[in-house]
Amino acid sequence: MHILLIHQAFAALDEPGGTRHHEMARYLAERGHQVTVIASPVSYLTGQQGQAASATLETEAGGRVTILRAYTYSALHRSFAHRVISFFSFMASSFWSGLKVRQVDLVWGTSPPIFQGPTAWLLSRLKRTPFLFEVRDLWPAFAIQVGVLRNPLLIRLSQWLECFLYHRADRVLVNSPGFIEHVCEGGARRVEMVPNGADPAMFDPADDGAAFRTQHGLEDRFVVLYAGAHGLSNDLGVVLQAAAQLRDDPRLAIVLLGSGKEKASLQARAAEMGLANVYFLPPLPKLEMGRALAAADACLAILKPIPLYATVFPNKVFDYMAAGRPVILAIDGVIRQVVETAEAGVFAPPGDPTALVQAIRQLADDPQRAREMGNNGRRCVEESYDRARLSAQLAEIMEAMARERRS
Repeated sequence: MHILLIHQAFAALDEPGGTRHHEMARYLAERGHQVTVIASPVSYLTGQQGQAASATLETEAGGRVTILRAYTYSALHRSFAHRVISFFSFMASSFWSGLKVRQVDLVWGTSPPIFQGPTAWLLSRLKRTPFLFEVRDLWPAFAIQVGVLRNPLLIRLSQWLECFLYHRADRVLVNSPGFIEHVCEGGARRVEMVPNGADPAMFDPADDGAAFRTQHGLEDRFVVLYAGAHGLSNDLGVVLQAAAQLRDDPRLAIVLLGSGKEKASLQARAAEMGLANVYFLPPLPKLEMGRALAAADACLAILKPIPLYATVFPNKVFDYMAAGRPVILAIDGVIRQVVETAEAGVFAPPGDPTALVQAIRQLADDPQRAREMGNNGRRCVEESYDRARLSAQLAEIMEAMARERRS
């Protein structure tokens, strides 16, 4: 089977960002399928040119995974208007690239950004193949609640587009159980769930991260590490407020690893507050994340306290658990159920820096319990959220869709 994936935010294992799709594409290739990915050369996480514009073709996994880089307007993080221009530029260029891909058996679209969804749908209709539409975030609902999307006309148009795609997808794929009700209400006819997870082989819980600690001056500290986007939704200002309350405890260091449109302002604010206990580090490719997480004593996942974020299953939480590190979770909802059921971390109510301080101190004061939580999380990923097992579920869904179309 030849699968065509349209994905502006696609990140390969040697790039920073979420690599769920690269890992799954490689698994599909190992299963005997061919996967062609049309992706942006501009990093969705950093806004920087990740691939040379002329390097439009990459192949791997024995030639069964092909990555085509379609033109994308690069000023992704300059403003909301520039971001929309970037989305539409990829929408057009990916459609043109997709037309040239031959003998496709299934088109796989993913959101956000939702604007690549119509490209995937139209290509599936022109190529007369099934259309699998994946929902990774509830856009535009998240953007509306955060306040990024305010124009009433744009809101109505975005909601219409969302429902249009749900109605016309042969199947809608979600990565969190919290999304199922929303997409069904939006008109999805058949919903499948393949949750986020992690590849345990990428992480070594026994590694103490000594080299990484030495490299960044973190020796003999209790390190709380956040890895991921520095955006409006990530609420890292609350982390700085917590760090201010912890500044007199020399044991503790807070590491913010990653990038995003809010990073520069966060760095400026930390400097103004005199937070010597906060370390800002650049993003790392997924292949190097194991050594960073190994250097942590606990790992932080945080989002703004808005109701819809109770529906998410963040990838980073499963990476933290696979690394055998306890999770400090400032996100309520379905992911809290996973962490607490596994006894893999501690919960702090979102938006509350004092509660976050208490959670950090709870783990720092009881390192043995912290290690036990880390081991519990690793076990949970191995048993229920192993990427290989989840990729097999995805393959079975796609294979069934292809069979249905043939019959």
